[in-house]
Amino acid sequence: MSEGVQQATREAAMFERLGGAVIIDRLVEAFYARMDALPEAKGIRDMHAADLGATKAVLKLYLTEWTGGPKLYSSQRGHPRLRQRHMGFPIGAAERDAWLLCMREALDQEVADPAARDQVFAAMAKLADWMRNQADNPHDTRGHAARP
Repeated sequence: MSEGVQQATREAAMFERLGGAVIIDRLVEAFYARMDALPEAKGIRDMHAADLGATKAVLKLYLTEWTGGPKLYSSQRGHPRLRQRHMGFPIGAAERDAWLLCMREALDQEVADPAARDQVFAAMAKLADWMRNQADNPHDTRGHAARP
């Protein structure tokens, strides 16, 4: 089996390990419920529209595909270009941490498999760190990263 096929198999298995579309739906709902409720998340919640309906729908599509489920996001919206799509929002360490706090709690609530929870969270933490677009981002290739 080629490496690409093995990776696709692992990803598809993760979508199923999480619980499929039902759990992705519940995960996104729990995530945004925390964003609404947690004081630590007020800054990132304020970056969103009052009505989260469209935002929730997009995240559900993205997470379905990202975890190896049906390619719903790319078929409707094209390449994710996550960092580019988020450049209009100031995302630093505090915003990353607030986002991860909401997602960690949502994963803990909705995903029964602790190993799957931890694996998905670890991948999300790397992605969230990469999304930082402020001067403190060590991943910034434009030369704006803080110097040691």
